[in-house]
Amino acid sequence: MTAYLLMALGGVAGAQDRRPEFTKVFSKEEFARRREKLCTAIGSNAVAVLRGNEGMPGYVTFRQGNDFFYLSGVEAPGAMLLLDGATRETTLFLPPKNEPRQRSEGPLLVPDEYGRQVTGIARVVNVETFTETLQRLVGSHDTLYTPTAPQELEAMSRDLAVRYNNERINDPWDGRSSREAHFIALLHERFPALSIKDLSPELDRMRSIKSPEEISVIRKSSELAALAIAEAMRSTLPGQYEYELNALTRFIHLQNGAQGAAYYALIASARNAIMPHYHAGSRQMQDGDLLLVDFAPDYHYYQADVTRMWPVNGKFSPDQRELYTFYLKCYQSIMKHIRSNVTPRLIAQEALADMEAALRETSFSKDKYRKGAENFVAAYRRNVEGSGPSRLGHFVGLATHDVGPAPEVLKPGMVFTIEPALTVPEDEIYIRLEDMLLVTDQGVENLSAMVPVEIDRIEALMKEPGILKRNPRKVPEDAVRPKAGGVQ
Repeated sequence: MTAYLLMALGGVAGAQDRRPEFTKVFSKEEFARRREKLCTAIGSNAVAVLRGNEGMPGYVTFRQGNDFFYLSGVEAPGAMLLLDGATRETTLFLPPKNEPRQRSEGPLLVPDEYGRQVTGIARVVNVETFTETLQRLVGSHDTLYTPTAPQELEAMSRDLAVRYNNERINDPWDGRSSREAHFIALLHERFPALSIKDLSPELDRMRSIKSPEEISVIRKSSELAALAIAEAMRSTLPGQYEYELNALTRFIHLQNGAQGAAYYALIASARNAIMPHYHAGSRQMQDGDLLLVDFAPDYHYYQADVTRMWPVNGKFSPDQRELYTFYLKCYQSIMKHIRSNVTPRLIAQEALADMEAALRETSFSKDKYRKGAENFVAAYRRNVEGSGPSRLGHFVGLATHDVGPAPEVLKPGMVFTIEPALTVPEDEIYIRLEDMLLVTDQGVENLSAMVPVEIDRIEALMKEPGILKRNPRKVPEDAVRPKAGGVQ
């Protein structure tokens, strides 16, 4: 490959003068505040240790684990962090400079004065000194905190990371423990005097309330998600394949500074939409289909999660209009009651009253549509009346399904989505919307409101010229197969 030819020739002139990049969207003080808060939480008799992502197994861009990035902003492979609860000092451990790799791939943070200046961490040392550094602290500290939850990388939330680990552990031909469990086992073996405790719950609590700097980044991520979905609306035509809209939305994300996808694109036309996480994207969309698009970017490690639905031909049919209008009233009834310092259950109770009123006031053309609406409201009622903790939706932040305990009350700085779904099983109809909602002192701010949900606005937007309308697919989907009667 070209990179290795350059490496063999000694690299590009002047490469040694380049400086490794460090995050430009967060201040050093932001990371320092997070570490200070964590030191307070673990107490003076404890240290906390986090391992960064050791590297990527292919030709893909390196991405740091979310918790490690949250505390440091450091994206170098093989890094480690040690926080001392007694002195409140942080030590960042980095691999030493690898000249051939840096000539090939570009500069990385290393344990030097520049690493200290750019990160704001006073102690930046060689990762090879980690064991002896921790050994010196054993006598004055009795507890070591480290995360037990799996690290979250690109397009990864904890729910799927846990599922992946469990499937591997239960595989009779594998059975390996998680990366975190293996690390904890080594700590027990090498430092038996230390009590090992889980750091994940405290990190989860911290991550559930977003700072002003985090909100600025999430706002941009939400804006990119909305811009991409709006362009998909403009560009949709019967005869396209679902994957074409996937390509379009990814283009909008990456063109505007995203580093990747928050999750795989859910672009589901017609009956595909009834599978909430359908992502094959292979169906050719037809006139009369209703289309669901649920997709968002990873923007400087912060995600969004936005869903819209629209007719492939640009015009809601009477049946589509009837069900969508009822659903939209219910969806907006939840949003209008969201505010800080009240319980999610109270908000859901208030929204339920509005939903029941909408159900009474709506005339349905088909019994199965009324039954679907009744089942939708009944399911929401069961959620309200249930005895367990009530959530309106899921948190969003460093992960799409972000971490954090179910809140007793909503607090300013929480960011979450709502995504109730209405189904008509007989026709395999599925309707769902989703927005990025920020709890504020004044109520709630919809961070993705720039992409429409109203029928008239959607239809008007779809009349505008879209990128795919001007630039149709160049290669037919069946180009790899000869037509019947052709050359074999």
